[in-house]
Amino acid sequence: MSSPRETFLRLVNGVCDGPYDELADLYAEQTHVTHPFHPLAPPPLLSRSELNEHFTAPPPVARTLNRKPVDVTVHETTDPEVIVAEFAYQGRVEETGETFRVPCVFVMRIRDGLIIESRDYIDHVASARAWGQLDSLLNALRPQPADQAPREPG
Repeated sequence: MSSPRETFLRLVNGVCDGPYDELADLYAEQTHVTHPFHPLAPPPLLSRSELNEHFTAPPPVARTLNRKPVDVTVHETTDPEVIVAEFAYQGRVEETGETFRVPCVFVMRIRDGLIIESRDYIDHVASARAWGQLDSLLNALRPQPADQAPREPG
């Protein structure tokens, strides 16, 4: 059985190196993963199946990110299941040569080597920039004109 630190390191290294179809196996069958700072407020990921879809979905654009976790600090807490991990994904976009750094803090509850809860605080603007999706993110955040807004039921 992996310690919480070992499970976290397998996750962040796996996100960088793959295989992506094995990442969901680091999570309990029923889990609760949120991205509290994501500007579009996506719903939580609640199962290993949802996480598998999340990890194996094709990237939003045809970009190859060569990345690795850097500046990793894992803080143990008084609860042996809970860790707070500070790190950054750092790398280069293969197609453009652009470098990037995406700071992150994960607060994770890991029981018997499986992630049962995680709050992933990620710099989503830096991530969108690395993936070439900053314009898409900004467009999604802009208010829609009144004539395009959903109508209230009559």
